[in-house]
Amino acid sequence: MTISTREFGRLDGQPIVEYTLTNGSGVSMRVMSYGAIVTSIETPDRSGRPAEITLGFDSFDSYLAGHPFFGAVAGRFANRIARGKFTLNGTEYTLAVNDGPSHLHGGKKGFDKQVYTADIDGEQSTGRVIFTRTSRDGEEGYPGNLDVEIAYVLTETNDLRIEYTAHTSRPTPINLTNHTYWNLESGGSVVDHRLELLCDAYLPVDDTQIPTGEIRDVSATPFDFRTPKRIGDEIDDVGGYDHCFVISGKPDSSGLRTAARLFAPSSGRVMEVLTTKPAVQFYTGNKLTGLATRIGKAHARTALCLETQYYPDAMNHPNFPSAILSPGETYRHTTVYRFSTEK
Repeated sequence: MTISTREFGRLDGQPIVEYTLTNGSGVSMRVMSYGAIVTSIETPDRSGRPAEITLGFDSFDSYLAGHPFFGAVAGRFANRIARGKFTLNGTEYTLAVNDGPSHLHGGKKGFDKQVYTADIDGEQSTGRVIFTRTSRDGEEGYPGNLDVEIAYVLTETNDLRIEYTAHTSRPTPINLTNHTYWNLESGGSVVDHRLELLCDAYLPVDDTQIPTGEIRDVSATPFDFRTPKRIGDEIDDVGGYDHCFVISGKPDSSGLRTAARLFAPSSGRVMEVLTTKPAVQFYTGNKLTGLATRIGKAHARTALCLETQYYPDAMNHPNFPSAILSPGETYRHTTVYRFSTEK
């Protein structure tokens, strides 16, 4: 396992550092201190040839110019909150609105646009980069000082672990996820990828992508991925996927459950997603508009996201699991992306 660093750019005179973690199996990842953004992941195909499998840029200026959360940590609350409002302990809070009538991924300057303090913790069999920051009381409208730690861990067994920890000074919503866009063929469309979602239910949404509150069985719908199927088979029936799926099954001894398994037939690459979180947002890049990335121009359906998380708009739906963190509690979640190949 090796870890190297380089200055990727500067922001207000402050250096932005990019960290490269590489294991002995040819898997490498790069992540930077701005936005705790994953800028690159390379994995071998079935013939052992490594290639880029995420959407990202070669220059820091491209990230500053604006992008749809490529590789970023989304927070303080990932996904959407209706009207940018919620009520907590009798007080109504108003957040920044940045997606039509909704609050999305933490607001206008969410966790994806913040600079983190970084620390390297490298061992023989793992490489770990830890990012920390404090989200101050009132940031984007959220209550409480929130101390956050996000650790990226690459193992020699080809697991990328993302470990989230947080503490707060006041009750606050929190829902952290990683927003990497994946293409296991390293280019082209993802409609021929085969996806399995170990999810018995999904959350229907209204025309602003806000959950209606219903938790609906996936049976006999285009949302049933419990048996692996080609993503493109029914994608036009729903106009592209951008929906939250409820993860089924029992957790293992570490609290992880398998949420998804993605297979690219041409390259043979496989990615499994395991998580301690209750849901996963499956998004087929419907709003990508042709940004030039490292693996080509990013149009709709050229990449997909599998964002592990709490339910969207959870604070406004009493029947959804709570996404509130209180003082004295620890927010702790882990997501694992496990890479392999098959014939």
